Amino acid sequence: AGLYRPAAAAVTVATRIRAARSGAPDHRLVDLVAGLRELLGLTTALATGEAPAAELRGTARQAYREEGGLRLYGLFAEPVLTATHAGAVSWAVDATGRLSTIAEVMPHDDAAAAAPQAVGAGNRTVRLGDAALSHREFSRAGLAVQGATRSTGGRLGAGASVRAVRAAGTAWTAEPAARLWSEPAAAQVARALAAQDLPYESRPAGSDLLFLDVTLLGTAPTGPGGTPQLLARCTAGGSAEGPAEGGPVIVLRPAHEHPGLPFRANLALLATAPGLRLRVIGRLVRADRPELHLLAIGTPPDAPDPLTLPADRAGRVNLGLERLQTADLAAPATASAAAPGPVVEPAEGPAAPAPYGPPVHVLGRRIEQTVTTGRHALAPGEASAAADRALLRAAGLATAAELLDGLRAGAADRQRDVFGRVVTDDHEAFATAWLAAASYTEELATALCAAAWSGEG
Repeated sequence: AGLYRPAAAAVTVATRIRAARSGAPDHRLVDLVAGLRELLGLTTALATGEAPAAELRGTARQAYREEGGLRLYGLFAEPVLTATHAGAVSWAVDATGRLSTIAEVMPHDDAAAAAPQAVGAGNRTVRLGDAALSHREFSRAGLAVQGATRSTGGRLGAGASVRAVRAAGTAWTAEPAARLWSEPAAAQVARALAAQDLPYESRPAGSDLLFLDVTLLGTAPTGPGGTPQLLARCTAGGSAEGPAEGGPVIVLRPAHEHPGLPFRANLALLATAPGLRLRVIGRLVRADRPELHLLAIGTPPDAPDPLTLPADRAGRVNLGLERLQTADLAAPATASAAAPGPVVEPAEGPAAPAPYGPPVHVLGRRIEQTVTTGRHALAPGEASAAADRALLRAAGLATAAELLDGLRAGAADRQRDVFGRVVTDDHEAFATAWLAAASYTEELATALCAAAWSGEG
């Protein structure tokens, strides 16, 4: 029927259900909920004609378009590690500022060897023309490409007609890379959040990446659990003239939690260097306070204490493929490495991360429980329902309270025959109520994230 995008969404949901039933280590309930929401949203939109049919149907495979000659400058490389695949991806910018990717990802059947495989992929040769440099090398060098092809999502093709040779790279403080840091942080966040509404294959490469100048503040307990996290103050607008007092305080988190990858160890070392100024690349975490998955670091322009890295690292570090050493940090920072960094109290200053956010979890928890348990998850008595309703309305989330009531009403609306047996229904009303609630929490999470980065949270 040509319904490629709904078919892919259905396969994703089925795969995640199998992972949940088998207790697979990569199972995350939030991913299953997101997949089911996308699938129901697509089928509902197709049935009602709310969006162009071509956009909803998708394509069978990514289309590559001819780009002719391209001059690419490496930015950074990151490991790829999933339950089934491991490898590395290199990111590059061209003269127009557009981002592109070159991937080296292979299947694996041994979870114990997957992390070393991902780290080792950084040393494999970039598969593009006759280029004879590894992904680590390319992250600091460049490529001159003839006959280049590139997908809508920015992935570079490696066809037989593509020719590529090694060329000089560029520093993060020089063009064309420097322009990535010139955009204000709030504008970058808005761009990343807007891209989430696009089909995955149509999202521009790097649409979820943020390019920021920050000053490390040390660690502080953040969030409901009070887990210590590394904090940094963002320089407003990416200016090179020093940290702005009004910049948001962001939580820096490892891009991957696997202990076999260097992310966690590198962040632990950075936590011992409060006051260190960095130019960073990270992936936006959609939360009600500014959070970033840290991918790579370098030295901003005119920093008083630049990173003292070996010459072959060109002033930057791929945090998922390379390990920082104490000697790599600037002298004032290494002096404090012997003692733990100071703990920054969240109450310091108006921009510090708030310990708790709006009670969106009251609705979100019911949405997730419905996926795992079904209608029975919405069976608690009227006292529990009234408490949830009161908590949401007290926080100004009246729409959330109405949607939760509608979800409960949809779950309880089961017709019975004269013998008291439940009559089989098509579940359309209940599915519609669930989709409405799930879509609302998605939009609210996006709005809260944008507000947090703009200083309105």
